[in-house]
Amino acid sequence: MKNIGNILKASKEIEIRFSEVDSMNIVWHGSYALYFEDAREEFGKKYKLGYLDIFGNGYFAPLVDLHFSYKKPLSYGQKARIEISFHNTDAAKIIFNYEIFDIEDESLIATGNSIQVFLDKQYRLVWTAPLFFEEWKRNNGL
Repeated sequence: MKNIGNILKASKEIEIRFSEVDSMNIVWHGSYALYFEDAREEFGKKYKLGYLDIFGNGYFAPLVDLHFSYKKPLSYGQKARIEISFHNTDAAKIIFNYEIFDIEDESLIATGNSIQVFLDKQYRLVWTAPLFFEEWKRNNGL
């Protein structure tokens, strides 16, 4: 996978809610998938590559791979910033990298990445990047 051209990034600040922590008062591991989802939605709003944008162009973009690496815990009431960056590739995939930081001291909390593929409206895998996606990349200097 190659990364060429501009680096497209977005970020979102969150405050850890009580419903996201476990009995040890640390964020339950499953909540990180939601944090990454929040970052993807923020990226989609900023760059016009949200789920409805993709759907409006005749495609679905399901997650097929999701990875996390935990560096230190988050706890109830803590504030964090999720940073997301688009990883450009020639493949018919949407690849994102993530970093979560503690807002107070800027320490790294977690990293990760995700891969989405394209399905057409009949739920068939699309092997080449859709035209709208290629145009989106060109319009964003990729």
